Amino acid sequence: MESSTVTQPWAIAVFDIDGVVRDVSRSYRRALADTVEHFTDGGYRPTPADIDRLKGEGSWNNDWKASEELIYRYYESQGRDRNTLALDYETIVAFFQVRYRGKQPDRPAAWDGYICDEPLLMSADYLQSLSRAGIAWGFFSGATPASARFVLEQRLGITPTVLIAMGDAPDKPNPTGLITAAQQLATNPHLPAIYAGDTVADILTVRRARYEASDRPWYAVGVLPPHLETASDRDRYAQQLTEAGADCVIEGVEALTSDHIQALLA
Repeated sequence: MESSTVTQPWAIAVFDIDGVVRDVSRSYRRALADTVEHFTDGGYRPTPADIDRLKGEGSWNNDWKASEELIYRYYESQGRDRNTLALDYETIVAFFQVRYRGKQPDRPAAWDGYICDEPLLMSADYLQSLSRAGIAWGFFSGATPASARFVLEQRLGITPTVLIAMGDAPDKPNPTGLITAAQQLATNPHLPAIYAGDTVADILTVRRARYEASDRPWYAVGVLPPHLETASDRDRYAQQLTEAGADCVIEGVEALTSDHIQALLA
């Protein structure tokens, strides 16, 4: 199934992947916590709330960079200057990848890490329903291309025609990748586009797209990630997304039906 089957779409839906298509609370976030714990010699393991607070700053969509930043902040809390620390970013990335992908991180067919156990939050049937309703869809994610393709093609069973992943465009909240995805999904530059994501950086990406591609109406949909266990956690996170500029916040991505999209654009 491919998104290009929508020949005359009336709207575009672009989706983030982590926290939207798949639950990464026990995979990416677990690998992040493992990495920080390892490089602080067991001195600090960030909690889900710690990671939320960092990502709430809007600049830490890349989990490798987020890991590095939390390591730096831990040592700063111990009175050390980050400029004196001998951290090697590539070593941090390599450790993270072994945890997340497995002992052969460059061979997707051999992956046996946390990525293999990620619950899916979106179904192929849901995407088919959008196609039938005349909505073109694609993906823009900070995940690596290999990781994104693994979940979309091998886990979800789809072959999207539009996938902008890490390295294809600058990191969010730079809107280049989102704008490119929308352009690839439909030639009409005035067609409304929705971006569904679960972080402040995702919402800020939409806000910036409104300035850089102002001919197109842009809508930001906040999706509550599944690691939020209590009602108060969800309310607090929803408020954070709303304050960042989300046009609406939903409990899960499949709540973004064609009827919901029509109401949003009305």
